[in-house]
Amino acid sequence: MKPIIEVKNLIKKYRMGSEVVAVLNGIDLQIYPGEILSILGTSGSGKTTFLNLVSGLERPTKGKIIIDGHDLNKISEKKMSAFRRRYIGFVFQLYNLLPALTALENAMLPLLLEGVSPRAREKKGRALLQQMGLGKRLQHKPAELSGGQRQRVSIARALINNPRIIFADEPTGNLDSKTATEILQLLTSTIRAQGQTMLMVTHDAQVAGYADRIIEM
Repeated sequence: MKPIIEVKNLIKKYRMGSEVVAVLNGIDLQIYPGEILSILGTSGSGKTTFLNLVSGLERPTKGKIIIDGHDLNKISEKKMSAFRRRYIGFVFQLYNLLPALTALENAMLPLLLEGVSPRAREKKGRALLQQMGLGKRLQHKPAELSGGQRQRVSIARALINNPRIIFADEPTGNLDSKTATEILQLLTSTIRAQGQTMLMVTHDAQVAGYADRIIEM
């Protein structure tokens, strides 16, 4: 099976004053379609930097990142946003919801950016939020939702345009253990049912255990 994500000799260096620090040094990795992969590491280990590089949010110092046959080094900054909207969904620790928008409006945002008609995006947004257990919270704004409910909206937003890949950065880091378990079960079961691929970074071995494969940094 051909990998959907392939990383070759990935290097990332930052200049800190007069010193150059290598955060990532020669990483090779293959992730296959339908796989859920966890990268487990302590704070400062470079796992979030790796996620940012593989998702095209940052550029590597050296090395190749290939997603579904597309070399990210050859995609211009201008076209990168459109590429991410097409292929990638993001789930963040701090949810990254827009406070002025309702749950439904936040979930529908990727479809708005893609030019989907209001009727079509509302139909899909409502259906997905109901699937997430938020059928009665569609018109609530983030401040009116619990942490677990906000993360469910974040998951709906990540999934709404049917991306091939989900990137999750400490998706339960802001949640209590019971809510974290509910969110992880919901996220992983939905992704598996839809045949999507997920790359998740976490410092928590128990969270990492929901993946098919774990790599430690």
